[in-house]
Order: sequence, then C-alpha cells, then structure tokens
Amino acid sequence: MKLKLSDLIRWHGKISRMPFFLWAVSLFAVKYNLDRLLLGVMFGRSWSLFSYFDRPIPWIGRLSPAHNSAEFAVLLAASVPFLWVGVALCLKRLRSARLPLWLALLFVVPILKWFLFVTLALVPERPETEAKSDRQSDGRRAVAWLPESILGSASLAVGTNVLLALGATALGAQILRDYGWGLFVGVPFSMGFLAAIIHSAREERSLLQSQMVAFVAVTLTGVALLVVALEGVICLLMAAPLAFALAAIGALAGHAVQAGRSRRPPQLYCVPLLAIPLMLGTENLRPGPAPLMKVVTTVDVDAPRDVVWRHVVSFSELPPPRELVFKLGVAYPVRAEIHGHGVGAVRHCNFSTGPFVEPIEVWDEPRLLGFSVTKNPEPLQEWTPYRTVHPPHLDGFLVSKRGQFLLTALPDGRTRVEGTTWYHHSMWPEDYWQLWSDKIIHSIHRRVLNHVKGLAEAENDSGAVRNRAKT
Repeated sequence: MKLKLSDLIRWHGKISRMPFFLWAVSLFAVKYNLDRLLLGVMFGRSWSLFSYFDRPIPWIGRLSPAHNSAEFAVLLAASVPFLWVGVALCLKRLRSARLPLWLALLFVVPILKWFLFVTLALVPERPETEAKSDRQSDGRRAVAWLPESILGSASLAVGTNVLLALGATALGAQILRDYGWGLFVGVPFSMGFLAAIIHSAREERSLLQSQMVAFVAVTLTGVALLVVALEGVICLLMAAPLAFALAAIGALAGHAVQAGRSRRPPQLYCVPLLAIPLMLGTENLRPGPAPLMKVVTTVDVDAPRDVVWRHVVSFSELPPPRELVFKLGVAYPVRAEIHGHGVGAVRHCNFSTGPFVEPIEVWDEPRLLGFSVTKNPEPLQEWTPYRTVHPPHLDGFLVSKRGQFLLTALPDGRTRVEGTTWYHHSMWPEDYWQLWSDKIIHSIHRRVLNHVKGLAEAENDSGAVRNRAKT
C-alpha cells in the first residue's frame, strides 16, 4: 500500500479503505496542530483537542474552535485547503465503494461527518469488473437471515431502531448526562439510515416506504421512552420536529445507499452501532460552560415609575395561568416577595415548582433593579403516566444566572418596563432548543409584566380618583 499525494488534489479516481483511513487521521493531526499554532502565535491562546466540540458563538462555533470573529476568519482561511482535500478523499472513497457521490456533502455537517467517516472506513471496494450475478449472490447471502416481506422487514427495522435509540438515550442522558448533537442529531439520523437499510435489504422498497418506517421507529421510540420513564411527554413533543426531520434525512441517505448497490455488505449495518457511541463519547468531553443567552421583554404601563417600582420589587399572588405553555406543565411565576431593602436584600420569585432566590445587586430606585440568581427551581413538571419522572435535563440544563427590571419614564406619566433574563442551557443543537427556551422565558416575562402593569395601573387609577375627590 502506497499513499499518493495525488489523492489529495484531484477529485477524480478512487481510493481504498486503508489509504483513506490513514490520510484522514494524518490530516486531522496536521489540522489540529495548525489550529493550535495559529491561535497560540496570533491570539496568545492555548486550547485542547476538544475545543473542536465547543460552541462559543452562534453558528461559527459549530465549525471551529474560535472564540470570536477574528479567530474564526483566520481558522477559516487555514481550513480551506483541508476542505478541498477532505471532499476529494470522500468522493474517491464513495466512488470506490460505488455509493452516491452526493453523500460527500455530509463532510461539512457537524456530527454527521463522523457517520460518514465510519461508513467510508468500513464499506469495501466494489470492482467494476465484478460480475453482476456474483454481486447479487453475495448480497443475498449476507442478508439471507433478514425478513423478505414488507411487514417483516418493517417490523425488524422498527424494533431494532427502538432498541438502538433506547440504549443511546440511556447512555447519553443517564450515564454521560449529555444532551448534545450526538443524542439529538446523530441518533435520529442513524435511526432513519438503519431503518432504510434493513427495510430494503431483501427487496427494493420505495423512498416513501423507507421514510414511513423511519417515522414509525421515531414515534415508537418516543412511546418507549415514556413507558420506561426515561422522558416525559412535554420534552418528547419539543424534540419531535428535530427528530422526524433528521430521521427523514437519514432514511434518504440509507435509501440512496441501498438503491445504488446490488451487493449489500454487512458492514453497512454496523455503521450506526459504531457511529453513535463515537459521537456520544467524544461530545461528552466537550469542555467549558455553555454560552450565556439573553431574553428581553417590554411592556408600557399607564402609571409613573415610582408606582410601578413598588410592584416590580414584589407583587401579590398571580391568578391561575391561562397560557397553554403553562397548562402543559412549564413552571410559571406565582408571586414575588423581598426580604430587606436595597443592595443585599434577597428577592424570592416563587414559581409553581419552587422559588428563584435572587440577591439584589443593583438598587437604583425607581429606575433599575438588578439581581443574580443563586437558586433555580425545576423548569417544568413532566406529563407522565407515573407519579413522577425526573430526567437529568431537569437538573442544571436550563439555568437562569441573573436578571433585571429597567424602568424608563415615558411622556404623559407612563412607564416602559423592560424585563431581562440572562440564562444558559446545555442542550444542543443550541439554536433549536433556544427557540423553545426563549419562548418559555418570554411567556414568563409577559405573565409577570402584565401582572405588574395591572397592579400599577389600578393603584394609579385609585390615586387619581382620590385626588379628584379631594378637589
């Protein structure tokens, strides 16, 4: 076996498994040390191998260990040759294995690139001179034990995927305690891929059939997670759109692989079994805290600032919630009380699941009330057929760090109240879960601010009535 530099430059031709593996490992080592050198020399920052799994800034952090736009620009420029070489190697390996060339697009997708790497390192070459009858015979022997009927193959595909997903969820959530790309992206993609591979192992199936088997597998996995008390209904519903979308993409990839091969090597069935632990294991080594996010909500109150201030600092019992998000089990504010006055006082904002403990750090009456958060209650109460279910993500995976109320005087004696919460969560893909967390925090803000608005305007109106009565 001889490694040829031409394999790194030209996109045409083929490459076998071992040279592909050696080139991939060598190029990763070179890229790793180049990034270390650039960050050390140009930005005076040291970092570890696992910085590749950091998520420091939106979107950019998915592709790079950069901490800011300048670092990202430098590392992006340095990565262009490696992008060319990586795509070239993937195309050669796909061509050698007679797999669809468009699968090389997965090389630039975080997490799924691991899936592609394992696949290309396992799947053997297919010589063009190989007789079609021999290929078909080999393929039939490799999958002879699999069911041939539609119902049988679909049942096996669904059952295998449900067991695989339960094991991956237990490993990722319960043992590694990591809710990341591997669990929410890698697992559903692998489910769709494996479902299509198994379902069409003996007989050709349509793409629609492959997709339907993948969707049934995802649905029954959700039911199984509920039955074995690993998750509750609310979180399963929030994860469902992402899981179904990625399972559909995985089924498309698996269907394309099967449709393009008359010989189906057993190595294909091992790909998800190897890729999922690899994704979960490496992701669990991701260092550093989750990035801090910010949610701001405003409301205009028909009352002066000094009146509004009193109801911001503490407020009476709120009425039962009417919002759907709270009726589904998400924690909601009930009342707020304060012990002390000024900086150093401690505010307790009581929620349906317990209190937020908020030491006051800024007391600029009647303009700004700022506080840290030293205790967070559970973010929701899961719907479950059991008395209680307590998945790990309820502990420390959605954490409020600090907050403030800013009161701005408006014309005609009105006040604009701006409520802000800084928080972080440790669930990835971060942008997907941020859609949910931002919406929940906005709903909490609106519930509090609208209550403050009602109390302040009622007090202001009663004061105005008393003043008119005196005159």
